[in-house]
Order: sequence, then C-alpha cells, then structure tokens
Amino acid sequence: MSTFVLVSGAWHGGWCWDRVEPILRQAGHRVITPTLTGISDRAHLMNPAVGLDTHINDVVQLLDHHDLSDVILVGHSYAGQVITGVADQRPERLARRVYLDAFIGDGRPAIELLPAEISVHYRESVAENGFGWLIPGRSLEVLGVTSQTDLEWLTPRLTPHPWKTYTDVLNVHGHQQQVPAEFIECVDWMRVFRPYAELAASLGWPVHEIQTGHEAMVTAPDELASIFLQILESSR
Repeated sequence: MSTFVLVSGAWHGGWCWDRVEPILRQAGHRVITPTLTGISDRAHLMNPAVGLDTHINDVVQLLDHHDLSDVILVGHSYAGQVITGVADQRPERLARRVYLDAFIGDGRPAIELLPAEISVHYRESVAENGFGWLIPGRSLEVLGVTSQTDLEWLTPRLTPHPWKTYTDVLNVHGHQQQVPAEFIECVDWMRVFRPYAELAASLGWPVHEIQTGHEAMVTAPDELASIFLQILESSR
C-alpha cells in the first residue's frame, strides 16, 4: 500500500477528488485529500492573515501527525506552490511530487507566475469584489468544464480564495529538488500552465498529457487516476 496526498487548488476543497479517490483505494492505496485553511469546508477559518505559509504548514502538519512516508504528493493548479514548499521542508517523507496543471514554484508569488492579462483580472476582481483580501471564483466554463452535471456539482462547493496566498513569496532552500517530480498537463482548455509543462520537460521531468480541461479530477477521473498509478509504479 502506498499513500497519495492530493492537494486541491484555489477555491476547492478536498472533496474535489471524490471521483479519483475510490479508484486509487480500489487499487489498494491510502488516499488523503486535505482542505486548505480558509477554503470550502474550512471557509469558517478564513481571515486576511491566511497565506501561503499557512497552506504549506497545513500539509506539513498532516505528514508529520500521520507519520507518513513514501508519499505521492499531488498539487493541482495553485497548490503547485504549496507542494513545492512542503517538499522543501519534508523531502524525506516524499517519494514523488506531482504537478497537476500547476505552478512550479521558483520563489516568486503566484500572482507573478500567471500570464499578465490573467494577473490583471485577479487584481481587479480582488479590489472590486473581494474586499481587498479575497479572490472571487473564476468561470468554470473558462476552465474547461462543459457538462451541466459537473457545473452543478462544483459551483455550490467553491468558495473565495485568500489573496495573500497569491502575493506571498515562496520561501524555499532547494531541498525540494531531492524529491523526483512529474508534471501532468490538461490540454483541452486555454492551457495557462503550458509554460510550466515546458519547464518541467526542460528539467528532465516526465510530462504527461490528459485530454480534458483544467478540472481533470472532475472531468476525467479515470484517466487521471491511471496516470497517478503509472507515476506510483515509476517511483518504486
């Protein structure tokens, strides 16, 4: 039995992996899907001080208190920042870090890793509708979700995301490089994370493609779980 820790991105909670988790469990593996502080089912903990370090610490504490080892640590989208920070602090607990259509953190704030036009949109939405400290949700259709069933399942569960997590620098010391990494790119949408797939390839990481939009855990759970299991086999 191996352990997968699946970390969701902005606006989402651990529930977003509900279609992937049973597939991995059926294959005999342990699956943990934390919700980060201040988001979704932990939205009651939201406050302006919630930042990137808060979210990194959420996962570090989970690894430590469950005494986990040989973990396949997956970060979706924004959570690429989180898993990079976790790998820097606890490389000895990880077997692989997996970036699912995600930022590959290099120390800069997440807002600086976005394309300029999207970064401007985020800043405007925070100022106009987020009280200066929240990121309102983005259109799911823009993210490649087209099924009405998926839209109805996702929409009521998403919550605003703490802005500070996007403006905090990622403090790392290079220890994350001890943990082998792989990248999964979702190619059936506007491909915001294409530069990071290319960066991953240039670094010699395995890069996988999945023919779906950004919300792969919802729109293509079987294909995504299959890639996760391939990655697990390559880590042994």
